[in-house]
Amino acid sequence: MRYDDDNATRIKAFVEGIVYRNPENGYSVLDMSCDGELFTAVGLMSTVCAGEELTMQGAWTMHQSFGRQFKVEAFERKLPKSASDMLRYLSSGTIKGVGPATAMRIVDRFGEKTFEVLESSPHELASIKGISEEKAKSIGESFKKQFAVREVMIYLEKYGMTSSECLAAYKAFGANAVERINENPYILCRECVGMSFLRVEEIAENFLSSDRSPVLRERAGVVYIVKHNLGNGHTCLPKKKIIAPACDLLGCDSKEAERIIDDLVEDKELICQELSGEPFLFLPGIYHAEKNAADRIKVMLKFPAPKGRPIEADIDEIEQTKGIRFEEKQREAILTAVRDGLLVLTGGPGTGKTTTLNGILELFEKRKLKVLLAAPTGRAAQRMSEVTGRPAKTIHRLLEVVWGDNDRQTFSRNMSNPLEADAVIVDELSMVDVQLFWGLLDALPLGCRLVLVGDSDQLPPVGPGNVLHDIVACGLLPVVKLTRVFRQALESLIVTNAHRIVEGQYPELNVTDRDFFFLKRENLFSAADTVVQLYSSRLPKAYGYNPVTDIQIICPSKKGELGTVNLNRALQKVMNPPSAEKDEFEFGARVFRQGDKVMQIKNNYDIVWTKGRETSSGIFNGDIGIILTVNYNTRTMKILFDDRTAIYPFENLKELEHAYAVTVHKSQGSEFEAVIMPVLSVPPQLCYRNLLYTAVTRAKSKMLLVGSKNQVEQMVDNYKVNLRYSALQYFLTGDD
Repeated sequence: MRYDDDNATRIKAFVEGIVYRNPENGYSVLDMSCDGELFTAVGLMSTVCAGEELTMQGAWTMHQSFGRQFKVEAFERKLPKSASDMLRYLSSGTIKGVGPATAMRIVDRFGEKTFEVLESSPHELASIKGISEEKAKSIGESFKKQFAVREVMIYLEKYGMTSSECLAAYKAFGANAVERINENPYILCRECVGMSFLRVEEIAENFLSSDRSPVLRERAGVVYIVKHNLGNGHTCLPKKKIIAPACDLLGCDSKEAERIIDDLVEDKELICQELSGEPFLFLPGIYHAEKNAADRIKVMLKFPAPKGRPIEADIDEIEQTKGIRFEEKQREAILTAVRDGLLVLTGGPGTGKTTTLNGILELFEKRKLKVLLAAPTGRAAQRMSEVTGRPAKTIHRLLEVVWGDNDRQTFSRNMSNPLEADAVIVDELSMVDVQLFWGLLDALPLGCRLVLVGDSDQLPPVGPGNVLHDIVACGLLPVVKLTRVFRQALESLIVTNAHRIVEGQYPELNVTDRDFFFLKRENLFSAADTVVQLYSSRLPKAYGYNPVTDIQIICPSKKGELGTVNLNRALQKVMNPPSAEKDEFEFGARVFRQGDKVMQIKNNYDIVWTKGRETSSGIFNGDIGIILTVNYNTRTMKILFDDRTAIYPFENLKELEHAYAVTVHKSQGSEFEAVIMPVLSVPPQLCYRNLLYTAVTRAKSKMLLVGSKNQVEQMVDNYKVNLRYSALQYFLTGDD
């Protein structure tokens, strides 16, 4: 039944089918029927199933591609009551093991008592031909689970929780979620749900009774402070630095805050460790990752790989056959890697890291060693493969990651099932956080050689820890830093300016006839317009670049006029505007259109791709691709990631962003022919030297800065922002 005709704000209709559902936030596109007329309803309806009757409040809207839709703001629901509606519900695939044919047989047998049988006496299903007792039991369990999810989510939505929050809570706590949250709402702050403390405070105050122990709130608040700082890269925090924020968050005095911390330490929810005489607080998982990594390195130093025969003559032979001459430090690195079996190799652009790495590989292979190559991201692994001529994997794939519930990762390769390798070489170590580093060390067989390569002047990892910095600073591992910039590299102003920046000197910005350019713009809108023009027309016309494959805009931030969000929106309008010939799909505030340049922002090992006759799976964080097709019927996109064509489900679009412009952090491990970087009104927390240096070193042939000279100089001058609290260096050198 419909009210107010075309201007209706209230409609009663049946759900005919689910066209699309975002499992993250519950946004759904439903086929609806009302008085024999079909229409589309859209909105947050995470638990709605086919066959249900909804009374919806909302408004009619006109979508550019999909036409007239009813946008649902609120709704009430009724479970199917008639046999025909129950058939529609079961035929939708909502219940595991029940398809249209099985649904028809069940409803034929039990009619309007179908749901009663499924819930109370599913064993009766075994009387139907084709349904065994085991399958009957499974269908009954699936039916109960579906309704448990439904009831939990409906109940939690009354607390003001979003669909994605409700679903995360159900995944974490199961059918007892409501009971457990009522007892202690602060369990929602745990990693498996990930809600902020203030968000949970709001739910607890507005929707839940207050007759529960304040201790639950106090303990959750302190743990949340420590956990929040993992996002800032810290693995630990000085105890004294937690007192003040704990007082602010909990409204208590410093004595009370110290008491709460001490109780958490006593109950092992936090670990307290003195570092250089000062108490630091850790979450247990991070503590054990750093401590175990340090202990494993000590074992590797105590029990090194077999030394083997002399290698000086082998290095001479490489020089003769390859027509090259290794510089003194390069030679030292090759000798160390092969002789000692453990090496940390660092250096900036143009210092010969690739040549050195290839020399190490030549000698490893000459000794019949099985060598595995890895890097932290897909693009970094691809680049490593290109410069070595040998296959390289992401570290996650090398360790055979398995993702469990709530995106918890475990590695199939570990101490009990080590890698089958005599030597492992890891590139871009600056991007590796401490948990991934420990996973790698745990999987190395005893006596395996390990070569760690990276640029210690680049940004630290997005995750917690400062691995490369700490293992260089500890002084225990053999470290070779390549510092000599080769003459050929010095011809590049990109290389010269990169080294000037890292040394605290201002880059040369007045040169106009080399590979590094500065375009002065003091106005945000003018700078944004210049960036768009450079990408879309000026660089392609001047140098024949393909904007999509050759040029990359790299921004300090996502936000603001010169952030990635705004520039991607502007560039999509210019580079790939709406067209009747191009299919598109709206996902939240973004529109993904055929021809768009996109980036994967999370490792996903399930997405299937093909490359010629090869078929495999896995699209990784940092992979950049082009949307080839958008298929509404299969709810998938076909995306070309370099030379792999992936079938990309709509439900994974939360892992995809437009990539005309990306952040500096997301560009790590990649190189591009030309890089454009806006440098104006950079947020203070991102205005620092290493960020500028990292961006500049992403450019192979052309680097263009657009903005303010003062801003560039401020970034060069600011070197202290990058400091983070970590304990790997202490665990390597301090007393146990």
